Amino acid sequence: RPRRRSRTYIPATMPEKVALIGSGNWGSAIATKIGVNASACADFDDKVYMWVFEEYVKEEDGKWVRPARGAKPPEGKTWVDEGYTPLTQVINEKHENVIYLPGIELPHNIVACPDVATCVDGATMMVFVIPHNFLAPIVPKMEGKFAKGAIGCSLIKGIEFEKEGDMKPILISDLLQDEMKKSDGAPVVDMSVLMGANVANEVAKGDFAEATIGCTKPENGLKWCKLFNTKDFAVQAVTDVAGAELCGAMKNVVALGAGFCDGLGYGGNTKAAIIRIGLKEMQKFCKVFYGDRQIKDETFLESCGVADLVTTCFGGRNRKCADIFAKNIAAGTPKAWDVIEAEELNGQKLQGER
Repeated sequence: RPRRRSRTYIPATMPEKVALIGSGNWGSAIATKIGVNASACADFDDKVYMWVFEEYVKEEDGKWVRPARGAKPPEGKTWVDEGYTPLTQVINEKHENVIYLPGIELPHNIVACPDVATCVDGATMMVFVIPHNFLAPIVPKMEGKFAKGAIGCSLIKGIEFEKEGDMKPILISDLLQDEMKKSDGAPVVDMSVLMGANVANEVAKGDFAEATIGCTKPENGLKWCKLFNTKDFAVQAVTDVAGAELCGAMKNVVALGAGFCDGLGYGGNTKAAIIRIGLKEMQKFCKVFYGDRQIKDETFLESCGVADLVTTCFGGRNRKCADIFAKNIAAGTPKAWDVIEAEELNGQKLQGER
């Protein structure tokens, strides 16, 4: 396929080089939008590198499997010797993440890369969609690799807390920015966020969905909208990073309550009350802890607010695990959260506080 044949104009500046850091269920789903737009629009370089935490997989009876958690290959052997293939190789050959997004074809300009430094080399736009407990070991490896003036967008729905003092909540976007600025002379990366009512598998299949970009600079919000927005994925920007991001974190807490409600057999009235009260508490939380960031009331009516809250309280992984947790408690057979995660989430984790 000739490069950029379908593009309608030549940009006045060099095209943006996009790097996608993360390739789980949501990372692979958003790659279906980023890849299409990068290929179609002259504002972006055609090739998008996607960082993949390397795993080894093989196909057995029509299903792709991994070694058991914690397993090691026989002494003197590698997993490749045992018939497994690196996941990055499978993604690049099949254009499918057979573990985290099976059955969905990825755009052919998405290139899986096991080395994060290579992934972000020269990048001008970086999309972060990894579990927040991966940030500390991963982000330092990016030092000095991305372009000066690069901007970032976090799709990570979670929150940190200060380890000492008043335990103030820390935005993941702030944490990312701080991690990338640790070295003397390192550039400040302007961070935006993308949050919304986005069940990854539905987005990947092309079911219509909306999302919200929370940005500090309108011009960067426009760039991110251009990268993410498609005919079936409508993206709008608000100049409210903290409000949009905290919605994406706090709704996970409310979803636990919704799951407990389901697991204990309460009806729709109770669940509706949990969602309404939860939304009010989310709004209050944002203003108490980040009132200096000019939290906007209208943010809570965007996709990142009430829409994401409703979706998560009916279909998210936190609701699912809380439902199971409550049912086991009621049955007198309690299970720990990490056991439920391992049994139900295919390697993913509950979302929320680290």
